[in-house]
Amino acid sequence: MKVLVIGANGQIGQLVVKELQKSDTHSVTAVVRKEEQAEKLIADNIQAMVADLEGTVEELAKAFTGADAIIFTAGSGGHTGPDKTLLIDLDGAVKTMEAAKQVGVDRYIMVSAFDADKRQTWNEGIRPYYVAKHYADRMLEASGLNYTIVRPGGLVNEPSIRKITAGAKAKPGTITREDVAHTLVAILENKKTYRCAFNLVSGEQSIETAINNLN
Repeated sequence: MKVLVIGANGQIGQLVVKELQKSDTHSVTAVVRKEEQAEKLIADNIQAMVADLEGTVEELAKAFTGADAIIFTAGSGGHTGPDKTLLIDLDGAVKTMEAAKQVGVDRYIMVSAFDADKRQTWNEGIRPYYVAKHYADRMLEASGLNYTIVRPGGLVNEPSIRKITAGAKAKPGTITREDVAHTLVAILENKKTYRCAFNLVSGEQSIETAINNLN
């Protein structure tokens, strides 16, 4: 598969690109929002392109032409206000779905947030973020794409343990960013995860076992 990683300058995005760079079966293009970010990646022998999530669907569609899959890891970041959350995490995400449909990119993996589908559990301190994720997820579910929505718990920068709990068994908890990245790559071609959404935290099962045991 030719995989586009949107948000490739973010922490999870960087890890996904690194993981896909090792693959014998996939190629990866890092999608970033600044020219200097792309130049740095290219200097490191990573294929990269610039695409603005605040641009038009047509511009995004042109950038996505020829790809087979999208992994969306982009976010406005904790240093921005609710306005950027709305523009990037919601509208930007939806525009990438529309662009994917236009050019026939059928496989789409979304990094969401733990229990984004359950309003009653949302953290009041970052409620706009959960609102954006909630509605972006719903738009993806209605898009007709072969989607997977991954909803990780609290993200930590500890070493990977390659052990997770996924789906209904996942209780509120944390997960390493590395293990999120490993999971995103593991599900890329796993048809069991097509049109599926699940919570994800650190656990006791291997990534492959946990994914294959999803309800």
